[in-house]
Amino acid sequence: MKRTQTLDNVSTKLQRIAELARTAPQMAIRTLAHHIDVEFLRVAYDHTRKDGAVGVDDQTAADYAADLESNLQLLLDRFKSGTYRAPPVRRVEIPKGDGTSRPIGIPTFEDKVLQRAVVMVLNAVYEQDFLDCRMASAR
Repeated sequence: MKRTQTLDNVSTKLQRIAELARTAPQMAIRTLAHHIDVEFLRVAYDHTRKDGAVGVDDQTAADYAADLESNLQLLLDRFKSGTYRAPPVRRVEIPKGDGTSRPIGIPTFEDKVLQRAVVMVLNAVYEQDFLDCRMASAR
């Protein structure tokens, strides 16, 4: 499937989620996981930074891309079955200008892809709550 068709399909899904959130703001949305599929993960992969630091598994974006379709399908299978568990986050100390350091956490690349997919879905829901005030401030 072509990238533009994939992006269009995912955009349509996100528009449907946004429309539901906009038209039924009192409704409790119980699950959104069924909207995430391999196509959705592929778009999330495209939107994930490829030059970031590696996580505890030392897997780079290039390593992940070497078998992208299989990796995305396995990630989706674990996510949908409830067996996905985020791996430990690599802890790194970043030096500050005053001589102290601050800790940061670096997730694995695969975890970054899944996080991006979840953020895309949640943004479609929660942006509806802020849409009016954002537009008012832009005027």
